[in-house]
Amino acid sequence: MTDAGDAEDPRQPKDATLRTAMENHRVAAAMVFDDEADLIRATHGLIAQLEGGRVEWNGNMVWDTHTHDFCRAGTDHAPELTAHPDTVNPSLWRQAQLNAIHGLFEVVPGVWQARGYDLSNITFIAGDTGWVIIDPLTTELTAAACLKLANDTLGERPVTAVLYTHSHVDHFGGVQGVTTQAAVDAGDVQIIAPFGFMDEVIGENVIAGPAMARRAMYQFGPLLPRNERAHVDSGLGKVTPLGPNGVIAPTIDIATTGEELVVDGIRIVFQYTPDTEAPAEMNFFFPDLSLLCMAENCSHTMHNILTQRGALVRDSLRWSKYINEAIELFGADTDVVFASHHWPRFGASDSLLFLEQQRDMYRWLHDQTMRLANQGLTPKEIAEALVLPAEFAAESHCREYYGTVSHNTKAIYQRYLGWWDSNPANLNPHPPSEAGVRYVEFMGGADEVLRKARASFDAGDYRWVAEVVNHLVFADPTNVAARLLLADAYEQLGYQSEAATWRNVYLTGAQELRRGSPGSMPMRRRAMSDALTVEHVVDILGVRIDHDALAGLRFSINLVIDGAPHVLGIAHRAIHHTPGRLDNDAVATLTAESRYLAALIADTMAQYDELRASGDIAVDGDEAMVRRVLSAVETPDIGFAIIEP
Repeated sequence: MTDAGDAEDPRQPKDATLRTAMENHRVAAAMVFDDEADLIRATHGLIAQLEGGRVEWNGNMVWDTHTHDFCRAGTDHAPELTAHPDTVNPSLWRQAQLNAIHGLFEVVPGVWQARGYDLSNITFIAGDTGWVIIDPLTTELTAAACLKLANDTLGERPVTAVLYTHSHVDHFGGVQGVTTQAAVDAGDVQIIAPFGFMDEVIGENVIAGPAMARRAMYQFGPLLPRNERAHVDSGLGKVTPLGPNGVIAPTIDIATTGEELVVDGIRIVFQYTPDTEAPAEMNFFFPDLSLLCMAENCSHTMHNILTQRGALVRDSLRWSKYINEAIELFGADTDVVFASHHWPRFGASDSLLFLEQQRDMYRWLHDQTMRLANQGLTPKEIAEALVLPAEFAAESHCREYYGTVSHNTKAIYQRYLGWWDSNPANLNPHPPSEAGVRYVEFMGGADEVLRKARASFDAGDYRWVAEVVNHLVFADPTNVAARLLLADAYEQLGYQSEAATWRNVYLTGAQELRRGSPGSMPMRRRAMSDALTVEHVVDILGVRIDHDALAGLRFSINLVIDGAPHVLGIAHRAIHHTPGRLDNDAVATLTAESRYLAALIADTMAQYDELRASGDIAVDGDEAMVRRVLSAVETPDIGFAIIEP
């Protein structure tokens, strides 16, 4: 351990302070988890590993298991859990070591999972004629590598079906690594997903995609180095892979609990669970295998009710009720439970206990948050008052590796009562920079703020340092001393965090305070364009249009997309869309295939000029008005500042 000011280069991460080390050792002494049981579960059925442990694309590393070798001890087939370094919460260190176990694992005869090659798991089921795949990971490169591992190890099979458990990108983004749109269009491959899947994919990953991509850099920490002072885990898995992703629209929607399908000879009974871990999600049961898939509704961590990257607030009450429904529907016949992250639970009694504890955890979060809210406590007060009870704290799968009591109680409050805590002082506060200037003046100026904050840091009150010095940074982002002190405080808070997400947020913030925000990062990906409808494209263009450029305009443009008529209207600085007809008074008609219209989402005007030149987009009428609308569309820049104005 060193003092926080001992490092020669102030931009480098520091060691744990004595107070942080003592806090982490206190946590270690209180841990009562059954390490042997989780090690057995996490290694059960290991039959093969990805040769070299790396996935590359055009010379770039997409996935490298070796970047987290510092988490590993023992051998691949006989790993050990080691004592934590002072810079990592011991409970998180344990989770990081379990998540570092990787390979192809037999779950039950005929069912295998590849784990540790993406943030999520991919599952392979041997059907009558080919592979039925569950959740094809985040990128097509990791998905293709895992499919090759399964084929090389178990014998090559064609892919006959893909099941998306839910609408988060780490569960569908790699689909083009295991099949193609042509194979789906030909009827050779079924794509099965919960009802509403595509709308939620677009809403979460595209409409809010730019802001979410930047915020995800904090939640998952992909720009952090991999070591004991930086990135160790993401709670749900190691880290998000870096590679291309996309989506193929479902051919079968599941909207009813109890619906049964036979997919390549495999009987599957579905449970539709909307507004749980994702707005569109489903669990399913394999009656001939006594095997239950809980999607991401149950995993080996407390989950998020609202993620740091941003999303719709989840319904923790319905979440709990759907787990209870799964127990009632399938519990008596289940021998093994598996999910889209982490390792399975084996045996009927262990599986049932796992489901019951997960059910009760989400119900406890919901009920106790609203009990205190109805007593008048504010979100911050509730977050401070509620502590994870011993019944959950003693179970590692209920610990706060991904979600936290603090974050989740605030989210539940927000779902019911909104962002405002009803205190008039918080109804219309100054924005951070304006407030920062005033706070610093009230506190006696920058030098006095720093003097007092350093004393608080030495006393170990890192939360207070973060709150106070943040005002100084927003008042004057050029104040190097303030930036470095705030970074030091964030760092110690990260080292103490059990939640991998909180650790990544704190340490990414510290890194950017020391080295600067990333700067311009234009978002020009066309990742999901092939699956977008006209409605989706118009919705996305709408949230990227500078409304001032439409001031005073009122007209319409006809769209003929894949031969179907649409009207794009402009009025009152906003756009609207009407399918199924054309407007006789339209200023122009744009004709294209849907894939070319969708291409305009990425670098709009450059794409338009290219497609017009190639003849893939045709325009009859007043093309200047078409260009005027498209030129108002901004290309999102996801390098925006977070820890400074």
